[in-house]
Amino acid sequence: MKYITFAVPCYNSESYMRRCVDSLLSGGRDVEIILINDGSTDRTAEIADEYQLKYPDIVRAVHKENGGHGSGVNKGLELAQGIYYKVVDSDDWLDKDAYLKLLRRIKDFCINGRKAPECDMPDLFVCNYVYDHLDEGTSRVMDYRNIFPEEKMCTWKDIGRFKPSQYLIMHSLMFRAEVLRKSGVKLPEHTFYVDNLFSYQPLPYVESIYYMDLDLYHYYLGREDQSVNEKVLMKRIDQQIRVTELVAKSVDLRSVKEKYPKLASYMTRNISIMLSISSIHLLLIRTAEAEQKRRDMWDSIKAYNTALYYRLRYSTLSGLTYLPGKLGGKLTVGGYRFARKIYQFQ
Repeated sequence: MKYITFAVPCYNSESYMRRCVDSLLSGGRDVEIILINDGSTDRTAEIADEYQLKYPDIVRAVHKENGGHGSGVNKGLELAQGIYYKVVDSDDWLDKDAYLKLLRRIKDFCINGRKAPECDMPDLFVCNYVYDHLDEGTSRVMDYRNIFPEEKMCTWKDIGRFKPSQYLIMHSLMFRAEVLRKSGVKLPEHTFYVDNLFSYQPLPYVESIYYMDLDLYHYYLGREDQSVNEKVLMKRIDQQIRVTELVAKSVDLRSVKEKYPKLASYMTRNISIMLSISSIHLLLIRTAEAEQKRRDMWDSIKAYNTALYYRLRYSTLSGLTYLPGKLGGKLTVGGYRFARKIYQFQ
């Protein structure tokens, strides 16, 4: 039995992918590691084959034409045999002690599940993640102690209030594979920022959550070509806008609110954050075309769901990034710079 499937999308990752894969091998034969070579032009394919040859019961190398990060995530889920599915970017890694504690807990649930229905296993595990600025020698842990009860099965009815710096991202989540398949989540190809869709669309399908206060996932920051780098994001703003619109239209929040009001509130806030990020970076581009794209993005939300538009337009977060006039733009950018300094994101 494979308890966890790790999907590692790789594109020209030869210089850092070994650190990632080696951190996952600690799980031994209880896990499977799918290395998805996404049309790399360096030695990534060779390294993936090397791991498969050395660890045939754990590692599977998959070679495909370039389709982008989302394509790799889709392929991994298609092939996954594990009960749980987790994506680990090839420049990131897992903490060994935290990883083994998580794996032991999953095995405990499975052993108990032999005497009880499988639904007693959580649909979603949540763990902490760490922003690692390795080049600067600094790090910042993002935890959820105020959101979820520690090591207790809970539902969306039991969650606390998210702080401004807290949100659920791919790095903190590990879904049951069947929940992801049931949700129908499929990431677009040749598009960056699709992690936002992966960590959003399946949430209403989650019936049970289990939080472990473990600093599990190390999220590397610092490469100049990273998609979260501000200059890179501005160049790829059209893709950010596209994903923002896909997220906003992927779930009927009115239905979610009827069952899980707290989850609906969080998901609305998540759209607000994405709109804010897109709005701010369009302001930073400082062109008439960018300003028109900002208006078009908001109009798209309004056309899809008028009630959602007005809620976001006059919220304290996204509404403040859509202030009228040049003064409004300056206030928005100034607020963004301040938040960036406080919360240490790129």
